[in-house]
Amino acid sequence: MSYWILALFQAILFVFLAPLFSAWVKRVKCWLQNRRPPSLLQPYRDLRRLFSKQVVLAHNASFIFRLSPYIIAAATLLAAVAIPLLAVNLPTAAIADVIVLAGFFALARFFLALAGMDIGTAFGGMGSSREMTISAMAEPAMLMAVFTLAMVASSTNLSTVIGVMLNQGMVLRPSLLFAFLSLVLVAVAETGRIPVDNPSTHLELTMIHEAMILEYSGRHLAMIEWAAQLKLMIYGVLIANIFFPWGIAEQLDAASLVLAFVAIGLKLMIIGVALAFGETLMAKMRLFQVPAFLVLALTFSVIGLLSHIILEIS
Repeated sequence: MSYWILALFQAILFVFLAPLFSAWVKRVKCWLQNRRPPSLLQPYRDLRRLFSKQVVLAHNASFIFRLSPYIIAAATLLAAVAIPLLAVNLPTAAIADVIVLAGFFALARFFLALAGMDIGTAFGGMGSSREMTISAMAEPAMLMAVFTLAMVASSTNLSTVIGVMLNQGMVLRPSLLFAFLSLVLVAVAETGRIPVDNPSTHLELTMIHEAMILEYSGRHLAMIEWAAQLKLMIYGVLIANIFFPWGIAEQLDAASLVLAFVAIGLKLMIIGVALAFGETLMAKMRLFQVPAFLVLALTFSVIGLLSHIILEIS
């Protein structure tokens, strides 16, 4: 029973720390741009304000438009539950498969695109088209990076992969380096960050994610925004715990769990600083340049897979 309680506690941590991680990235960006940063609690205030507002629906909105925020939030939460945050070998490790994780992301993206097209606005259809185009190129790169990790660990289970990486220690592997670079590029594209998308823009010709949710309000918008923050943290935890697994608990005692909490907090802070630096130094690229960006991610993952076959198998 204690294992299930810890798994539930880990899921609750994901839910409540995701807005804080998003606020940390925004705060570092403000510091780098010499602007006054908002409070770290501002995302929580925004979500509370949205949840307290009345939902306004278009007269031609179908049940898909009404149901999509709940499906998006539920699929993203299930993806978070499947990821080892503080410890490996929890009861949820049975579903902690990277292929399952990609399936949850695809389900949320599918209903988000449907909701964008449901009302029939030009912006919603444009955003849905762009989102599906980007995902069609990002998913192969992500899966190729996953296959590289699977060949290294002989498993696609996240707990097994993290355990193998942790037990191997500091080992320089070109395959893991290229898989890391590929997953970073995919994470930037999938979470709608600069240079692929700008999460703070509302310019009509550059919107991707924001164009699909312009018609949402109230608790529906709050759930979609919370799911986007949760997805950003999911990718941050994936990168931190797969490629830098130091500190994650293998023994479920109090000291190991406290050390794991401190370690993942420090790793996410470093990832947030790196993301803020990248978004400050780079400008948003044109939409027609995004395929080249994702082809680079796919190239990295393929090189990683080939380097593993050439250097470690043959």
